[in-house]
Amino acid sequence: MRLSALADRWLPRLVLSPTIIMSLVFVYGFIGLTGYLSLTESRLMPNYEYAGFGQYAQLFELDRWWVAAANLGIFGGLFIGVCLAAGLLLAIFLDQKIRMEGALRAVYLYPMALSFIVTGAAWKWILNPGLGFEKMVRAWGFPDFTFDWLIDPDKAIYTVVIAGVWQSSGFVMALFLAGLRGIDDSIVKAAQVDGASLPTIYWRIVIPSLRPVFFSALLILSHIAIKSFDLVMALTAGGPGTSSTVPAVFMYQYSFSRGQLGLGAASAMMMLATVMAVLVPMMYLETRSTRHGR
Repeated sequence: MRLSALADRWLPRLVLSPTIIMSLVFVYGFIGLTGYLSLTESRLMPNYEYAGFGQYAQLFELDRWWVAAANLGIFGGLFIGVCLAAGLLLAIFLDQKIRMEGALRAVYLYPMALSFIVTGAAWKWILNPGLGFEKMVRAWGFPDFTFDWLIDPDKAIYTVVIAGVWQSSGFVMALFLAGLRGIDDSIVKAAQVDGASLPTIYWRIVIPSLRPVFFSALLILSHIAIKSFDLVMALTAGGPGTSSTVPAVFMYQYSFSRGQLGLGAASAMMMLATVMAVLVPMMYLETRSTRHGR
């Protein structure tokens, strides 16, 4: 019995220990290394001599960085807001027990099975003024129609929003649909007996009950938005000019194309700080509300 109890105690730890060690080394270890490189004068190759916060001062003096940060604000705000709204509406639509629900759910979820590289390449063709949507509408008999956002510096970032929403809103729909199916039907039926309309039921009862789903979806979408690189590179490559550059593209360009590894590491740490600035308050508020709810 003693041997069995010892095995039950230590076997799970032994099984999980390789994963834990790999995570500590290849996730947190490299985060720590990146943080240290941001405090050095590293250029094309790493330089491990401590040099203070000069890279951060240089980073904040670059207009290109602030353009990237502003683009992230535009992309992140629109991407998260539209994905939440579209995902919720699609979930409510499918929750009405419509016919062919399984087929529609598969159609909405299909884009999530694609990589962002594929999504970016596909939308680059669709939004190309000479090949895609604009050419198709003109062929239908509207010769003056224009949709040149892909090559317009003022609107290029919105094409990234379009592609991102197309890929991720189906995943958000699946989250909300699972939440809707978990709500007790008796609460909805009781509200219907009291004479509440369907929109009122959803607005006053159902949607507030989805708060944990909103929290999860917001975390996932925020993470996707902040680390967006492959979608931007495949769709616009950060252009025209720097009009659709985001911090992840900035970090790649300065670290590997311009040979300024320390500056790229500083930008990477600022991205991490942005993630933490979003994650920590949300985790605190959700934990606090759960504790008070109990």
